[in-house]
Amino acid sequence: MRRAPCAWSILRAYRPESAPFPRISPRWWRLCLQSFSLSPGPAFMTSTQTPDRTPTLDPDGAAPAGTQTLMRGLAVVQAVSGGARDLKEICARIGVARSTTHRLASCLVQERYLRSLPGVGYVLGPKLIELGFQAREAFPMATLARPYLDSLAEQTGDTIHLAVRDNDEVLYLEKIPGKKGLEMRSRVGHRMPLAATGVGKALLLDTEEPQWKALYRVGAPVSSRAGGGSQTWEAFRDRMRDYAAHGYAFDLEDNEPSIRCVAAPVRDASSGIVAAISVSSTVPYMSLDRMRDMVAVVQGAAAGISAELGWKVDRG
Repeated sequence: MRRAPCAWSILRAYRPESAPFPRISPRWWRLCLQSFSLSPGPAFMTSTQTPDRTPTLDPDGAAPAGTQTLMRGLAVVQAVSGGARDLKEICARIGVARSTTHRLASCLVQERYLRSLPGVGYVLGPKLIELGFQAREAFPMATLARPYLDSLAEQTGDTIHLAVRDNDEVLYLEKIPGKKGLEMRSRVGHRMPLAATGVGKALLLDTEEPQWKALYRVGAPVSSRAGGGSQTWEAFRDRMRDYAAHGYAFDLEDNEPSIRCVAAPVRDASSGIVAAISVSSTVPYMSLDRMRDMVAVVQGAAAGISAELGWKVDRG
């Protein structure tokens, strides 16, 4: 009997080796990140722990054979992602005959999209890790974040920054000047000490205190008015503890006199901090009361960018 075409052979046929890899959605990127580890998490939850969003497929559907095979293969991957570990449970979730499900799962194991582990069953495979990294490399952070930065700039009228960590420094990837005629020394490609900037502090929220201290020593706030007048390590540590507990950071004239900012971290599918954004202005336009009001706004924009990277609120 002639075997049905493998779903992933069809996928490769749609993408020649020389063609650029198509954009992969945040949901697919989450699957790729889930395949990194066998530790408990969304990829290894049982069906009672997470809602079953696996599509049920009609074996007699009208879709072309190749498309239907591809959709069934994707449904198997989604079922395994949702916690299905054996053929019986996968069949129940996707509504396809056991023989067809076995054939699809075997093909997915062969192509490394799934693994079959003794005593565990089916889990996500290493091929998804490779695809996830390709997807991430193909979609630069600044491009992905730009719509959210533009919206934040329009909403606030202030200067907007996007930055990442580069060793002991902040590297600015994007800057949108404010509408109030103010100029700041930051620019795209510019670097500044992590401990002396709002985005830098936001990038450090998950970092242990000994690293805070080391980074404070190499790049302490330089303004005489930093942190409201106190530049000691103890004052900096206490501020960082509060920021880490609430998921944001302030620049209280730490880097430039009269410049204040509100910053928040951007996370990826692993819940790790991969970037930070900030809203900056001068003291007359950025009172402490306004800074407190801005926290939720900046965190909301950061959450939107994070969601594009596969981050989910219930995962941290």
